[in-house]
Amino acid sequence: MSRSVRTRPEGSGRGLSEAYDTALLDLDGVVYAGGNAIAHAVDSLATARSGGMRLAYVTNNALRTPDAVAEHLTELGIPTGADDVITSAQAVARLIAEQVPSGARVLVIGGEGLRVALRERGLEPVESAEDDPAAVVQGFGGPELPWGRFAEACYAIARGVPWYASNTDLTIPGARGIAPGNGAAVEVVRIATGADPRVAGKPLPPMHRETILRTGAQRPLVVGDRLDTDIEGAFNGEVDSLLVLTGVTDGAQLLAAPPQHRPTYVDADLRGLLTGQPEVTGGAEGNGGFRCGGWTATAGEERLELEGEGAALDGLRALCAAAWTVGGEAGCGLDSGKALARLGL
Repeated sequence: MSRSVRTRPEGSGRGLSEAYDTALLDLDGVVYAGGNAIAHAVDSLATARSGGMRLAYVTNNALRTPDAVAEHLTELGIPTGADDVITSAQAVARLIAEQVPSGARVLVIGGEGLRVALRERGLEPVESAEDDPAAVVQGFGGPELPWGRFAEACYAIARGVPWYASNTDLTIPGARGIAPGNGAAVEVVRIATGADPRVAGKPLPPMHRETILRTGAQRPLVVGDRLDTDIEGAFNGEVDSLLVLTGVTDGAQLLAAPPQHRPTYVDADLRGLLTGQPEVTGGAEGNGGFRCGGWTATAGEERLELEGEGAALDGLRALCAAAWTVGGEAGCGLDSGKALARLGL
């Protein structure tokens, strides 16, 4: 993928599961939501796998172990082994292991996923700042994580112990709505200490490196629902991405996206892995707008304009081209409400 500014979603004459050898799939909002499989996910992934595409599940959630994630996916009807799951706990454990001696103690502020990942790297998880840790690592610990764990982190960091975080996602989706994520907990420790952690998870390079090392992917496709983690992570890793609209990103956010948040492809759900992607045409000087399917999109003085009819996703792709072109490196600030309302988005 070129690091030049993307001005439109790309087309593909082949199904994406044929064009790429490995799908690096986010979980929440892509494969499942609230613990239940998202519509079309199970069948689409089965078809992609049977056609030869490797499926790897990449999550910033450091709480659950790869075994637990794989068991959950298998229960949903998606046969998965622990080796198919890559977590931010694994990425941060590798990062720490490269900086401290083998067998070093690491103070854990988080759950079992972190402890398992540290042991995999030959490190010893400990519970107290008095255990003489060589590093502090913080990951999502779930709603039952005691407040005192943050104090232990602060005591160690104040003594100069290096601090690492699995990820800094401020929120995490759940069955009842949006809850504070590990990033919110990291801010508690940051405010108390004035320190900054080294972070491993999406969208930063250590997480992408971990996925490539563990999957051996040659032509990976990142599949996600979040612009600021999944799509930006693909941008930083210089690989292509597919945004699915089954999670947190809506049409307005997509149209306003700065370059690092613009996906290569856009589709409704994981069925997009199996199909070609329609090309957006037009946009050269004086040709009257950007066209996809039966839609034509243009950028007016105050708003994005949309004419025509057809599939809603084609209209959205045309709007992306108009918005990203006029937005350049800053992102588009034009009103998109009327155009998106025409598409039911």
